[in-house]
Amino acid sequence: MNENSFLIDNATIVLADRVQRGWAAIADGRVVETGEGKAPERGEDFAGDYLIPGLIELHTDHLESHYVPRPKVRWNTMGAVLAYDAQIAASGITTVYDSLRCGSDLDGGGLGGDLMQLAEALETARRGDLFRAEHLTHLRCEVPSPDVTDSLAAFAELYPVHLISLMDHTPGQRQFRDLEKYLIYYMGKRGGSVEEFRAQMDARVAQNGAHSAVNRPKVIAFAREQGIPLASHDDTTLDEVAQTIEEGVALAEFPTTLESALALREQGIAVMMGAPNFIRGGSHSGNLSAVESAERGCLDIFSSDYVPGSLLMAAFQMPDRVAGIDLSAAIRTVTKAPAVAAGLHDRGEIAEGKRADLVRIALAGGVPVVRRVWREGVRVL
Repeated sequence: MNENSFLIDNATIVLADRVQRGWAAIADGRVVETGEGKAPERGEDFAGDYLIPGLIELHTDHLESHYVPRPKVRWNTMGAVLAYDAQIAASGITTVYDSLRCGSDLDGGGLGGDLMQLAEALETARRGDLFRAEHLTHLRCEVPSPDVTDSLAAFAELYPVHLISLMDHTPGQRQFRDLEKYLIYYMGKRGGSVEEFRAQMDARVAQNGAHSAVNRPKVIAFAREQGIPLASHDDTTLDEVAQTIEEGVALAEFPTTLESALALREQGIAVMMGAPNFIRGGSHSGNLSAVESAERGCLDIFSSDYVPGSLLMAAFQMPDRVAGIDLSAAIRTVTKAPAVAAGLHDRGEIAEGKRADLVRIALAGGVPVVRRVWREGVRVL
């Protein structure tokens, strides 16, 4: 058999609509057949381990943790990119949207100025076939930033863009509607005095008024012209939901209130919540609990956000924590649902003709352990 053609036997296979004990045949990097019971010929014996589709991550900024491992430290870009990719693959993720900040921070604390260096390293690794996972690009466009539209245009001239999110972290709205929570969050990350941060908050509010109203429609127009899917971010009020709908957004990232999540879901917009939020039992910034969102039927997709390994943990915990959710439905939140939202119709489930992006999972004390990973039938871990 070719490198990307093989047979899996004695596996607990998580299909899109059910779980079955059986086998799966892979040929030329695609799933060609699955069945229950004993395989028609000898294959790799899974000894009952789970076989699930490769996970699809639409929004993670975890690359930043490898690139800036300590405050004011910038690591070698290629070294950071490859270490990040290894952790992504080891978490069972076979398709990842690298979430890169587009637009500089007013206070210089973000990584908007490093966008092109990171993009160059990602593209070099992609062209050199150095990656285990498939890496696509998600630009987090900070619409209050004065240079966001210029940065977007410059990036798109050199590199592909596969998803754009409309970000606005202005104090007093969306994720940081509560100014005290904003103060606690950013002072915890960066240090400094209360007086300094209050001055920065005032400056951010002024900047928002000067730039957002101009930049937001420009970013939306660019995405439409290029056929790039749009995501909203931190929808909080019904007015913001109405704006999201008017803007033609396909995906709502991390709505901060139950009211907004329910309204988005009612309009057919896929709702994404953080897997760390679900595992911890609440948002680290005091916003909507992912558990409550799931219980109310308005959680379609998990994102690992800042902890890649949280995707698998959340999916395997979900059936025990949310009534009416079985394992197939839980695994869909990290496979098929994000694939559909992003228009990736060739992956996200174990089915005939789909890409053989596959993960072998064992459980250790209830914790999912990644034992093998294949991308398009080629073992990468």
